Amino acid sequence: MSSVTDPGAASHRDVLPDAAGLAKGLAGLRIFFGLILFTNGLAKLFAFSEIEVGPYSSFLINREETRRILDFEVNTRGGGTDVPGLKTLANDVILPNYDVFGWLVTAVELGVGAALIVGLATRGAALLGLGLQLFLQVVYLSSGRWAFEQPHEWVPLVILALVSAGRVWGIDGRLVSRRPELRRWPF
Repeated sequence: MSSVTDPGAASHRDVLPDAAGLAKGLAGLRIFFGLILFTNGLAKLFAFSEIEVGPYSSFLINREETRRILDFEVNTRGGGTDVPGLKTLANDVILPNYDVFGWLVTAVELGVGAALIVGLATRGAALLGLGLQLFLQVVYLSSGRWAFEQPHEWVPLVILALVSAGRVWGIDGRLVSRRPELRRWPF
């Protein structure tokens, strides 16, 4: 029995995106997320929040605002969080020691942001950034927020932690081409 193919039908190669295009898209996502984290780290490092460039006006979240947000979300919004153990962690550990935790968040945002921008140990950097974002997801679990308040920040980091997005436009690609044994996580 012979099969008849439609000459107008698209082949698999015509339908599926090419690997190079996907890699560039993931590299763009990686760099974009790196810029988000890095600029928020800069705002915490240099204690600024306002951004004004011509008619553009916006803000970033500095260290003190980060502390206020955590305190408000855990203790005030809707009577405080219902997540077991979160009030204790926030009120007994993080908030009383925020001078340390605030600088830790700053260092993680700067380090992860820089690593994502340049594509160095991309998957490991994304996993570290994911830790911060998942903590915020837990903080927002019982606060009656918009359903996608946090997933839009942590889902891309999950993807970047799983996919070697640093191999295009990144240092990971150079390292792996020189040392093929590095073709494993976190590169």
